[in-house]
Amino acid sequence: MILPEITHYLRQIQVPLSTSHKGQNGKVLVIGGSELFHAASRWSLDIASKCVDMVFYASVPSNNELIREAKSNFWNGIVIERSEIENYLIEADSILIGPGMTRTPETAEITATLLAKYPTKKWVVDAGALQMIDPAQLTVSCIVTPHLGEFRGLLGVESVREDAIFHQAQRFSRAHQNVCLVVKGPQDIIVKGALSLEVSGGNGGMTKGGTGDVLAGLIAGLYATHDALTAAVVGSYVNKAAGDRLYSEVGPYYNSTDLVEMIPRVLWEAVTQAQEESSQT
Repeated sequence: MILPEITHYLRQIQVPLSTSHKGQNGKVLVIGGSELFHAASRWSLDIASKCVDMVFYASVPSNNELIREAKSNFWNGIVIERSEIENYLIEADSILIGPGMTRTPETAEITATLLAKYPTKKWVVDAGALQMIDPAQLTVSCIVTPHLGEFRGLLGVESVREDAIFHQAQRFSRAHQNVCLVVKGPQDIIVKGALSLEVSGGNGGMTKGGTGDVLAGLIAGLYATHDALTAAVVGSYVNKAAGDRLYSEVGPYYNSTDLVEMIPRVLWEAVTQAQEESSQT
């Protein structure tokens, strides 16, 4: 059974119309990857491409070999050079920055520069970019997706009591332009200003590398055509529900690629159920 507070956001999901044209159902730019981490941004790319009409991918830092590899393997979007980022950023409806990026001054610089130059764009800040950002650089249009360790980094503290996470997330959001915060854990804590929600679920199979990159890509895909809270809540719920569906079938023996393939099925079922319930009331 889906909780009523989650059903509310599932009912906001806009299903593409048969009369729509390519590009009207969202475009996402993913800025990620590095010489060290190749796969992380690929999972984000793959799930985002299932949600929107077009995905653009820019590797940071620029790496010719990585770009060539991406072009030969990524069939569901367009791979662009670093010099082209701003051209596609302007066109994109949402931008995910961070998956696969390393904790370097270059990551910090490009993140700070782009957020400062395009503060009203819909940003999802994750992983490497999130670990290198100054919270003062966040804008009201940002969604940030830290795990607990990254959240401690944003707060500038060494530890956060489990029973204080929710309160700390609320304080952080209000102190930083009501940024939308998704603190990942057994219960994802989602906060935007005075609005807050917990999403439970998930299992031991989701401790594997890449599940956070899948969530970030899913949220970015949804954010392209929806508001921040809808993207965050639906993304969190569906990611966990897909993991639980896989667990019911194969236990913890699945990976992030399996999660990418399961999410569309779970998303469609949840959206359909929510809309059917709405029409009956």
